[in-house]
Amino acid sequence: MDCSRVERPNQFDVVCDLVLQKLFGYSLEKATELMLDVHNKGRAVVSSGTREHAEFDVYRLHEHGLWATMQREDA
Repeated sequence: MDCSRVERPNQFDVVCDLVLQKLFGYSLEKATELMLDVHNKGRAVVSSGTREHAEFDVYRLHEHGLWATMQREDA
């Protein structure tokens, strides 16, 4: 799943603190690493698992105003 969309400088902190840490349980260090991937590469994998799990995570990210998509992992 890809998570991207940082529109305002302070949104970076909100995404790290509220979304990635609280929804996904990431440490501040890991959340910051993921957000830097989004900033520098345009995407980051924030979750993986079954299709149903990924759909739920995409929904949660959308609820927080973030753009997220699912992508099948190549075997």
